Amino acid sequence: MKYVLWLLKAAIFFTLFAFALNNQQVVSVHFFFGTLWQAPLVLVVLAAFSAGMALGVLVMMPRWWKNLRAPSKPPAAPPAANDLPHGI
Repeated sequence: MKYVLWLLKAAIFFTLFAFALNNQQVVSVHFFFGTLWQAPLVLVVLAAFSAGMALGVLVMMPRWWKNLRAPSKPPAAPPAANDLPHGI
């Protein structure tokens, strides 16, 4: 199983590496007010992915904080022997 995971990781790495090598063309990203950013396509894709991940984390932060501050319920006690239905 350990070798299968290493093979999967290597396959993902080489796929992403090949993607980066095939997308070295310079692209232009036009922002508002005439702002222009020129960078290789792979960096633009990486920046968009990173911005999406950061936005997702920021959106989830209030829920995580709410769950951290909420008091946890104590575990339920197992039923006593005389509380069980008859015949069990």
